Amino acid sequence: MRLSFSTLDVFTDRRFGGNPLAVVHGAGGLTDDQMQAIAREFNLSETVFVLPAENPAHSARLRIFTPVKELPFAGHPTVGTAALLAENKFGQGRDADALIVLEEGIGTLRVGVRLRADQTPFAEFDAPKIPVEAGTLPPVDVLAAGLGLIPSEIGFENHKPVCYAVGNAFAFVPIASREAIARARVNGSHWAPAFSQQGLVGAYLYTRQCEHTTSSFHVRMFAPDAGVPEDPATGSAAVCFAGVIARFDRLPHGTHRRTIEQGFEMQRPSLVSLVLTIDGQGLEGVRIGGHSVRVSEGTIEV
Repeated sequence: MRLSFSTLDVFTDRRFGGNPLAVVHGAGGLTDDQMQAIAREFNLSETVFVLPAENPAHSARLRIFTPVKELPFAGHPTVGTAALLAENKFGQGRDADALIVLEEGIGTLRVGVRLRADQTPFAEFDAPKIPVEAGTLPPVDVLAAGLGLIPSEIGFENHKPVCYAVGNAFAFVPIASREAIARARVNGSHWAPAFSQQGLVGAYLYTRQCEHTTSSFHVRMFAPDAGVPEDPATGSAAVCFAGVIARFDRLPHGTHRRTIEQGFEMQRPSLVSLVLTIDGQGLEGVRIGGHSVRVSEGTIEV
């Protein structure tokens, strides 16, 4: 069986930045094991398999795999695949606004795509659920050891380590400085008691000290248990991060936009647009968006 595929760089407007994504088209005839094997072959943080939608009014059904397991939902596959399907529908280099409706394991996602002749596509989607707290983390000294840091480098202002989830659960660890976050790593046997034993996808580290003045947070995300030693951009974690921001920054009623920079330590700079809507009850809505650019196309033999 020969299938076509595309690769894109997502959460960037230029090739060889952002988070790489492989999209395999016409994947309806593949088994679960074949999809996992192909994802291992591409060896990217995620590979998407495009299948016919169960609802004919929708654009497509997606299955999303890391090199080691399937995920019910992920951000950069949603953004990149929606932009690709919109370009395939309307043509590259044209002005158009599209609504792409994707069926994923977590549910149905509606993705708005803006196509402009002089820009790379921009896609934005509403989070399928509001992030919720997802358990507790070990003491700060255990977390610090897992990241190769010292306890005093964990936390800033009123921000403390917490877990939040939207389908996937992450540990959110505030880091006091840009210098400390640059030194953080998956620290051998210390990692498991800090993060693996909590059933989390990974650890999302963040600081307010940024590379760009237009960014609100500088982040890194480690997920070795999902086959991703470090991720250049993590949309699903950014959705959960909205819960962290709403909790600790105590935002007033209204709509708030934040730009998250990620992947700089990997030489894959990424920019994730995060929009939070706050009402009288707290966090009411979350949107994630970003640019993507095509990199390659080809066929794969299965």
